[in-house]
Amino acid sequence: FADLAGFTELAAQLPASETVQLLDEIFGGFDRLAAQNGIEKIKTIGDAWMAASGVPRPRPDHVEAAAELSLGMLEFITGFAASTHHPIRLRIGLHSGPVVAGVIGRHRFIYDLWGDTVNMASRMESHGVPGRIQVTSAFAERLTGRYQFEPRGPIPVKGLGSLNTLFLTGRLAGGGAAGGGSRRRGSARLA
Repeated sequence: FADLAGFTELAAQLPASETVQLLDEIFGGFDRLAAQNGIEKIKTIGDAWMAASGVPRPRPDHVEAAAELSLGMLEFITGFAASTHHPIRLRIGLHSGPVVAGVIGRHRFIYDLWGDTVNMASRMESHGVPGRIQVTSAFAERLTGRYQFEPRGPIPVKGLGSLNTLFLTGRLAGGGAAGGGSRRRGSARLA
């Protein structure tokens, strides 16, 4: 899950057409990064963006791909904010585990995900810090020795009590990226 911190306040100051254009440019950039990393965009929810790695087709490097996408998204939004002079920051939450997925509804069909893993990733984002990628220890353990983490320590998480979390801060030198370790983080151009 990713949320645009400060976007609600910014949107209140902009004409509707400019708000839609900004969201389109930002989410278009995220969509391109998701495609470059082989990740499935699930949906947008207001100024939040949701994607999943390893669905609908499983892949052994789904955690690495999610890490690469998240690092690329932070890089993209930093560049976007600097070029547009809008104080937009991104808050990202990641978790890894099983999900239930399917197509629901009778009108405007949507492929969606449910389960504890989805709820935990959402909580990592909502309890996160703007400009940071907050992850569970289960997510971080899958990337030990390849990615850099900063301990955040225990935080209160709705419905779960105190939970140890970390911030994903980058790739370790010589560490593996999704697909083998030599790939550079994806980047998306501003539209």
